[in-house]
Amino acid sequence: MLRLLAEVGDACERYHDETIRNLTCVRVQCDEIWSFCGVKDRNMRPKHRGKKNVGSAWTWTAIDADSKLIVCYLLGKRTFQFARRFSNELAYRIKSFVQISTDGLAMYNEAITYAFGYRADYGQEVKVYGRPESDDPDARYSPQIVLETRRKTIMGAPDHNHISTAYVERQNLTMRMSMRRFTRLTNAFSKKMENLQRALALHFMYYNFCRVHSTLKTTPAIKHGITDRIWTVHDLARLPDFMRGEATAA
Repeated sequence: MLRLLAEVGDACERYHDETIRNLTCVRVQCDEIWSFCGVKDRNMRPKHRGKKNVGSAWTWTAIDADSKLIVCYLLGKRTFQFARRFSNELAYRIKSFVQISTDGLAMYNEAITYAFGYRADYGQEVKVYGRPESDDPDARYSPQIVLETRRKTIMGAPDHNHISTAYVERQNLTMRMSMRRFTRLTNAFSKKMENLQRALALHFMYYNFCRVHSTLKTTPAIKHGITDRIWTVHDLARLPDFMRGEATAA
């Protein structure tokens, strides 16, 4: 079973790479979500420090706001190097002029500007969190709320009404609910970065091609015109054979 999951995960990653390209997107939202591999940074031993495959692991994601398609994803660190790689990957997969929205992470500014040039309008949405003024003693245990939302133009002339990270942040929740290894307090974390990459490939393939979106009433892949039918889990299981040319196209 583990061997099958590994094979299907690798096939899903390859299929996504070869299929999700030359897209026509109007609005794309980007974000990054934290997980860890092997050990958390605060518990890392000296012998593990500096290793690329241990510690915090950030998944960079981009979602099409209209079809809810996951355009691209990248597993790595939260550094400018990976911001550049992620932005270049996004620019490679989109052929149309597009409006891009992110949070206020400064690494995006130069990375997206360099990757897209004049092919995009780019804006950031920064949320200011805090606690409401209240005399209720239980209020201190409540989560912080959004006190203010600030939108600003970084490049081009983005429509401020559509500078938002709502859909990609909702996708972050979907990831945490769908993959146990993304739960914040968990003992189901990945021991190998390679297996975390496979889990991501399986999740995004299932999300794009198999899972019917509750708002769209179809899958993101159908909505975007990439396929004409809803895939099944059996189709995913047969994907390694298809990629080797041993099965018919799904």
